[in-house]
Amino acid sequence: MGWSSADIPDQGGRLALVTGANSGLGLETARALAARGATVLLGCRSLQRGEEARRQLRSDPALGPEASLELLLLDLADLASVASAAAAVSQRWGHLDLLINNAGVMAPPRALSRDGFELQFATNHLGHFALTRSLLPLLQGRAGARVVTVTSGAQHFGRIDFDDLQAERRYNRWRAYGQSKLANTMFALELQRRLEAEGSAVLSLAAHPGLARTNLQPTSVAAAGQPLEGLAYRLLDPLFQSAADGALPQLFAATAPGVRGGELFGPDGPAELRGGPSRARMARAALNSDQRQRLWQVSAALCS
Repeated sequence: MGWSSADIPDQGGRLALVTGANSGLGLETARALAARGATVLLGCRSLQRGEEARRQLRSDPALGPEASLELLLLDLADLASVASAAAAVSQRWGHLDLLINNAGVMAPPRALSRDGFELQFATNHLGHFALTRSLLPLLQGRAGARVVTVTSGAQHFGRIDFDDLQAERRYNRWRAYGQSKLANTMFALELQRRLEAEGSAVLSLAAHPGLARTNLQPTSVAAAGQPLEGLAYRLLDPLFQSAADGALPQLFAATAPGVRGGELFGPDGPAELRGGPSRARMARAALNSDQRQRLWQVSAALCS
């Protein structure tokens, strides 16, 4: 029998922030952590959608109306919103045990964030980069503190185009998505290196869901207006696993005993498309330490 959410250790007394918690993987991650006793901060771009998610979770018999769920307004495509959210966590709670960098957008037509960055790079990478750096002081000294950054199989075709990070000269929505997901893995690894160098006990890990059925796919198809992509998704539908199953790798990374910083977890099935959580293969490009450090430095400058 494989690892499931029932194997999550007791999370009573722990505080977890899940970005993009109003739907998909984030919602299922919040559900599983709250069911094991954690107080979960639902990081959502829309408080209305966040409240709908909280009502849905509290109607779950496994949680009940007393589940400890708090809303946190957080728009990762707006660095001012990121700073405000981090300040709110610090002022109200003063500590944090788990940070799940889950939220993301996938393959939209080219658009810019509020700060003028390419939307996928801004939301998937820069927003989480800034959020994590702001919240790290709240994680330090907390027993079992972890940061889990969610990437995807798209990391393997990603390339960090340092000469055109914002795709100003040319934009391909899937290339930009791959770049952002590779950046997620590189960030997780570089963060772990820096934590170890500082003597910190906080762990940084990465996870990917394989093929999980969430709102990312229909949203991407609708935004791009690509009927053939919609057909491809329908043909591939039998390969998709549920959002709850897709969330297991990030839950494993966040809670399972014995994990080590810098590890990546994904499904254990063929091509890592579906299955139970297991150590997964990292993109070769993510293993280049010089490139990881360069990405960190560039990201820090963009977020300053």
